[in-house]
Amino acid sequence: MHAAFVLTVIGRDRPGLVERLASLIAAHGGNWLESRMGRLGGEFAGILRFSLPADHEAELRHDLEALETSGLTVLVRRDTEAAPTPGRVAIIELVGHDRPGIVQQIAAIVAARGANVEELESECVSAPMSGEPLFKATLRIALPSFLELPALRAELERVSADLLVDAVIRPVTP
Repeated sequence: MHAAFVLTVIGRDRPGLVERLASLIAAHGGNWLESRMGRLGGEFAGILRFSLPADHEAELRHDLEALETSGLTVLVRRDTEAAPTPGRVAIIELVGHDRPGIVQQIAAIVAARGANVEELESECVSAPMSGEPLFKATLRIALPSFLELPALRAELERVSADLLVDAVIRPVTP
């Protein structure tokens, strides 16, 4: 019998981290299912979901503890959630002059409407002509069945004018 797990890892970035994780999981008969990983400011952070024969769990946990002696923080939890039911998904794209509070205000609107931020990617870059800091973000959100996209769009447009950002929301079609 297999069990599913979610592993989070964070620490100083260096070559070979992903390979080391993949090797440990494979060595214990595990299967890498999905992941999100990246480097930010010299730090590596990742979250991954994998399955493993249930009788290999203790051995894998022991081997993962060895990663902590190399300066990584590792947390493993059993994935006890049922597979998500497919629902409506939308993408919000933001671009505008960088300033404090953009993510907070957009996240507040999403949460107030009962939607869930599933993924968020953001960065600050230099604007092409002026060189001023430009904030860019992409949010993938799961929409509750009762939420109408035009209502969320209207709320985002109202706030985006105050934030001086362009906000575009579009449904993701399956």
